[in-house]
Amino acid sequence: MRIMGLDFGAKTVGVAVSDPLFVTAQGIEIIRREEENKLRRTLARIEALILEYEVKEIVVGLPVRLDASEGDRVEKTREFADRLSRRTGLPVFLRDERLTTVAADRALEEAGVRREKRKAYVDKIAAVLILQNYLEERQNRV
Repeated sequence: MRIMGLDFGAKTVGVAVSDPLFVTAQGIEIIRREEENKLRRTLARIEALILEYEVKEIVVGLPVRLDASEGDRVEKTREFADRLSRRTGLPVFLRDERLTTVAADRALEEAGVRREKRKAYVDKIAAVLILQNYLEERQNRV
């Protein structure tokens, strides 16, 4: 069993999964979304990954603003998480993702990845950071 982390965006969804011991997060994929308001293919791909990795719960990054206010993306993310939970029957948790994309971009920059190529990886890295933070919170609760 594993936990899945998702960085849900208008054009892409970064996907990460935990190891079976719930210690580390690994990025596995970026799902490209053809249209922002259409989720059928995105949800189908996530379901396939859930089966492949034997996922038991999901954590989705919640894009609150730096001042902790909620904008349009937060509402869309809540709707997505609700649909995902209903469709899969799995618990879906929302976690503040402030600065994860910035941290992911910085990590790629420090690793020497050129600016043009960073876009191809940043959502997957952001999903890793969301999931890793969740795993660490989970360890502290146990």
